[in-house]
Amino acid sequence: MGLLLRRYLRLLLAGFLLSVPLVALAAPQRYEVDLDRSRVSFSYQMGEQTSRGYFPMQAGDVVLDLANVAQSRVEVVLSTAGVRAGDLFATAAMKSRDVLDADRFPTARFVSQTVAKRPEGALVTGALTLRGVTRAAAVDVRILRHPDAPADNSELILEISGQLRRSDFGATGYADMVGDLITLRFYVWLSRASP
Repeated sequence: MGLLLRRYLRLLLAGFLLSVPLVALAAPQRYEVDLDRSRVSFSYQMGEQTSRGYFPMQAGDVVLDLANVAQSRVEVVLSTAGVRAGDLFATAAMKSRDVLDADRFPTARFVSQTVAKRPEGALVTGALTLRGVTRAAAVDVRILRHPDAPADNSELILEISGQLRRSDFGATGYADMVGDLITLRFYVWLSRASP
């Protein structure tokens, strides 16, 4: 994500619940994910260097209820076959049988199970399936609105952050060179679905 866009996002008019008007979203609303603009960015340690990559989003189903956060839900499908990490060699290693095993498991899926309100967002817990292994996962989520977006909350952005251990999913390859902890930080662009 470019520096200009990051600066622009810092100037967002809305944060989660506190500044998005609740009247406009007094009931659950389904949103479509902009798959071209949304992708799951991650970072990991390779020796003393921080390396980065991303998974393209293949599908998403998002329902937001700002008046009753617990009624919100998220389901996303990521393309492990489309993962990109550093250079061609790092990408090939990440897709290999010892890490993502992308030939046998070309997608990963996260399905939320609970959404709990926090002062500046929400904690979303759910089930992450990666390499055919399903484990509990949790991410912090904030709902943002771009300054140029309509005031009716028809266009929103989810800011998502969290961490996971790749070894929990059996992705243990190259452990002598690559750290176990994976850090997530990314944005999902949403448009309210037509009724």
